[in-house]
Amino acid sequence: MKILYICHRFPYPPRRGGKIRPFNMIKHLSASHDVTVASLARSAAEARDAMGIAPYCARYEIAEVRNPIQVVRMLLRVPTPTPSSMGFFYSRALARRVREFLARERFDLIFVHCSSVAQYVAGVPGVPKMLDFGDMDSQKWLEYARYKPFPLSAGYWLEGRKLAREERRLASRFDLCTATTRAEWETLESYRTGVATDWFPNGVDNVYFSPVSEPYDADAICFVGRMDYYPNQECMFEFCARTLPLVRARRPNARLLIVGADPSSAVRKLGDLPGVEVTGSVPDVRPYLRRSALMVAPLNIARGTQNKILEAMASGVPVVASRVAAGGVDAVAGEHFAVASTPGEHAQAILRILGDPAERRRLAVSGRERMLSHHAWDRSMRRLDGIVERCLGSRRDAGGELAWKAGTVT
Repeated sequence: MKILYICHRFPYPPRRGGKIRPFNMIKHLSASHDVTVASLARSAAEARDAMGIAPYCARYEIAEVRNPIQVVRMLLRVPTPTPSSMGFFYSRALARRVREFLARERFDLIFVHCSSVAQYVAGVPGVPKMLDFGDMDSQKWLEYARYKPFPLSAGYWLEGRKLAREERRLASRFDLCTATTRAEWETLESYRTGVATDWFPNGVDNVYFSPVSEPYDADAICFVGRMDYYPNQECMFEFCARTLPLVRARRPNARLLIVGADPSSAVRKLGDLPGVEVTGSVPDVRPYLRRSALMVAPLNIARGTQNKILEAMASGVPVVASRVAAGGVDAVAGEHFAVASTPGEHAQAILRILGDPAERRRLAVSGRERMLSHHAWDRSMRRLDGIVERCLGSRRDAGGELAWKAGTVT
């Protein structure tokens, strides 16, 4: 079967959240099918790195874009009904290459990851089309509006409303639409487009992220995530101001490691606080995870699955998460990880794990087991196979037979 796969960020190397999900889909689909990947790279360096995807697909097309131009395209849409994000992820070169592919070849399926690039193929007739929203981005912008000062809050609110309208319109132009979690799927269902919907979870590489036998630092707490990302910044500012002092009042040697690339100057200043270290970019987050007694994920703004939580749990490192961050993980609070709502609850859960090696060991084992059983990529991809079959079945001729599992359509 020939598949055209379009996504908003070139999915290689799969080192960040927005690339991990599409890469694993492409890798899985390419094992049985002819997959052509078309996507964007934001720099020459990213385009060079993207070429590493060659072993995982039949062909790939990279359209290199430049931020100043994309920002102008985004700003030009502010006074229009079109969401600005549609401008940011638009490339004439990519649009032309997609048109050429479709004019020259017959594809059995068009698969789009992320609504911001659905614009390239939404109007294409005669080919089964799937749109994987992943996260419902409109809801993230509406959450930003609650935390940003005016007039930024108004801008995010407007973009969120425009994007929600566009998500609904785009969903109606595909044969089947998916999301990452049940909560995101419920938002998608609330649009009531009449189009079939489903969801399949993100997975984690349980081999790459695995426990080690080396001892851990009983006073070390870590947070892992890109520190140029506003939800990560916001939660660390609040955690350092309100939760960490409660922990250090009871456990003075407790220290927080903020591990992630591109910290802003304000995030770097957190390193001046007692017990806080900001690492900046590191070649490998696993040593920091494995040396920590636990990882915190106290996000106030969180949509979809927080891969950082899956990676910590797979590594055998207990997690204390906020309720909104925990909502994207298929695990049970109290059984596989700790979930808290207030600074006091966060501090209490952290202190319990720091002070009780047996409790830490219990959460480490149960968290890892849950990742193996509910967030393994092979399990998620089996679910995707069934969803794709459902999409193709909706377009199947009355007398046709679908040989999806064999990798061909007859």
